[in-house]
Amino acid sequence: MPGSPPAPFARLRAVTALFLLAALLFGAAPATAATYVPISGAGSTWSQNALDQWRANVKQYGMTVNYNGTGSSDGRNQFRNGTVDYAVSEIPYGVKDSGVVDSAPSRKYAYMPIVAGGTSFMYNLTIGGKRVTNLRLSGPVIAKIFTGQIKLWNDPAIKADNPALKNALPARQVVPVVRSDGSGTTAQLTTWMSKQYPSLWDDYCRRAGRSTPCGTTSNYPVIPGSRMVSQAGSNGVSGYVAQAGNVGTITYVEYSYAVYTTGFPVAKVLNKAGYYTEPTAKNVAVALLKARINEDSSSPAYLTQILDDVYNDSDPRAYPLSSYSYMIIPTKLESNFNNQKGKTLGAFAYYFLCQGQQHVDNLGYSPLPRNLVEAGLKQVRRIPGVDVQSIDIKSCHNPTFSTDGTNTLANTAPYPPACDKQGQSQCATGTGGAKTPTNVAGGSNNSGSSGGTGGSGTGTTGTTGAGSSGPSSGTGKGSGGASGTPTAGAGATVDPDTGQVVGTDGAAAGDTGVDAFAQPVSTSRSISSGSRTALMAMAGVLLLAVTVGPPLLNRRLKRGKS
Repeated sequence: MPGSPPAPFARLRAVTALFLLAALLFGAAPATAATYVPISGAGSTWSQNALDQWRANVKQYGMTVNYNGTGSSDGRNQFRNGTVDYAVSEIPYGVKDSGVVDSAPSRKYAYMPIVAGGTSFMYNLTIGGKRVTNLRLSGPVIAKIFTGQIKLWNDPAIKADNPALKNALPARQVVPVVRSDGSGTTAQLTTWMSKQYPSLWDDYCRRAGRSTPCGTTSNYPVIPGSRMVSQAGSNGVSGYVAQAGNVGTITYVEYSYAVYTTGFPVAKVLNKAGYYTEPTAKNVAVALLKARINEDSSSPAYLTQILDDVYNDSDPRAYPLSSYSYMIIPTKLESNFNNQKGKTLGAFAYYFLCQGQQHVDNLGYSPLPRNLVEAGLKQVRRIPGVDVQSIDIKSCHNPTFSTDGTNTLANTAPYPPACDKQGQSQCATGTGGAKTPTNVAGGSNNSGSSGGTGGSGTGTTGTTGAGSSGPSSGTGKGSGGASGTPTAGAGATVDPDTGQVVGTDGAAAGDTGVDAFAQPVSTSRSISSGSRTALMAMAGVLLLAVTVGPPLLNRRLKRGKS
């Protein structure tokens, strides 16, 4: 046929087109991807930011490591039921929670430390329209906030912790945001409260209908009708607090969610040395020198932690709520776990115990110390199907390692400045993911407009005066009050940020019990519009190829025969 290619060439082109079409339709993967089979896990959101980074990093080696941050309790349950290959949790099996013991699984397992960090107190607070970034809280104040005893941000106990803010703290309601799901972070907080402030914690549990002594719980008890807000997951509680409208909220969450995820401040917590500290990688490393690790390799609880001495560490640099997170690994071929999965899980574990620790401080975590890395590497060998590696631990470049065996990160941790010591001074430096210093000039009971005394829109926050503050936009009067400003009755105050009259119980006048600023947050991840467009275009091309390809191929083959 004139102008037609030779038959063999036409057939070659047709076959090549079919291979290309198959590659598009079935997603041909690089040869290296066949080395590992996918594995799945579930559990902690406290350590999820680290896990997600490691999972992304090992894709280059052909590993697919799936993980769902469903909370530590659910992760332990799924591992016990055999529905996941591994789990991650901050607390081990066997803990008695609300009178029920979290029983160990029948399948064989072991614990392996994966990362260290601090449970922080992320908050959303403004004065005169400017964000507070240098809040300080002592242990009793934190316990009273999360047991409903402190209701306003200008409570005398909060003022005592914050001498530089005491005359400017607003009469705004404190809204604690707690986890609605079974959570290792909740377990960490409630363990700390039960050990340090048992009377406060037990009294709250009684009011919530729990038996006492309350002890550790993964499910935070909420008293019906209280102002506590419950959200699922670390993304849920931190995302709720980070919403612009949710001023006055505070939550407990791993430091990473303030530093890496939301860019919000955290409260510096008073330690036993009388200094307020935040959970930086170095402060956590210092504190965890006092962690007691179960070193009995024959015990089911081998490598788990006891943190009582961490809570009471007298080092001025220590952060009291520092801890480790653990992976629960299978040690026997059962519950759909096979050698191929063991190979993947083992390779992933080798990665995060060595290279993965190098930069976790950038994510808001603290790297594991040498003794736990070495112990973890030994635990990896217990995974069925693992390709055992002889890791030269010096090649890990872990920031905690040293030639003499001491913890370099702890040794180089700076001592806190004098303004972080409990007393009459207070550092203005920002914390967490909000490093901008706090610049608030306090008044008696209330602050001036963020637009300055004349409301011109310039100047610094706050002026001293007895009147109500002007609006944060700078359009009203900054001092002396404006006409029509609400007045407080007996036993009530005026919130300087909102202008609401707030009663002595922390409720606004005429309050219905629902916070006007409390808006739910969605933590689901949606596909971006750009990605959606690209996917739709690809789908269109594939549909066209499937529809038009066969007739064209048939016509080509017929031409080749003619």
